[in-house]
Amino acid sequence: MMMMMMMKVMMMVTVMVSEGSIIEQTCKETPDFNLCVSLLNSDPRGSSADTSGLALILIDKIKVLTTKTLNEINGLYKKRPELKRALDECSRRYKTILNADVPEAIEAISKGVPKFGEDGVIDAGVEASVCEGGFKGRSPLTSLTKSMQKISNVTRAIVRMLL
Repeated sequence: MMMMMMMKVMMMVTVMVSEGSIIEQTCKETPDFNLCVSLLNSDPRGSSADTSGLALILIDKIKVLTTKTLNEINGLYKKRPELKRALDECSRRYKTILNADVPEAIEAISKGVPKFGEDGVIDAGVEASVCEGGFKGRSPLTSLTKSMQKISNVTRAIVRMLL
C-alpha cells in the first residue's frame, strides 16, 4: 500500500515537472527568456498549453498591450495637443495591430497555418516601431512601444517553432 502511494506521488511530481517545464523549454528558444517566462507564467493556461497554445497566450498579451497603448494615446490628446499628428499616426498603427494583426495571428495559429501568424506578429512590432519613430526622439509612448517590440519578438520566436 505504501509503495503504491509513493508511486502515485512520484507520478504526480513527474507530471507537474513536465507541465511546468514546457514554458521554460520553449522560452529558452526565444530572444528574451525572462520576459517569455514571466508572460506565460502570468496566464493560468500556460502550464497546460502546447506550443500553439503558448503562442496564442502571447498574442493575447499583444492584444492587451495594444488596448493599453490606445488608451494611453487617447489620454495624451488632451495632455499633449502639440503631438496630435504623431498621436494620430500611432492610433492608426495600434488600431491596425488590434483589428488586423492580432485577428490574423489568432486565426492562423488556430487553423495550423503559422506562417500567416508570424506575419501578423512581425507586423505588430513594425507598427510599434513606426509609431515610435513619428515622435522624432520625444515619444511619450517609448516604454509601451519597446514592450510591444519585445513581446512581438518573443511571440515570433515561438510561432517559428510551429513552422
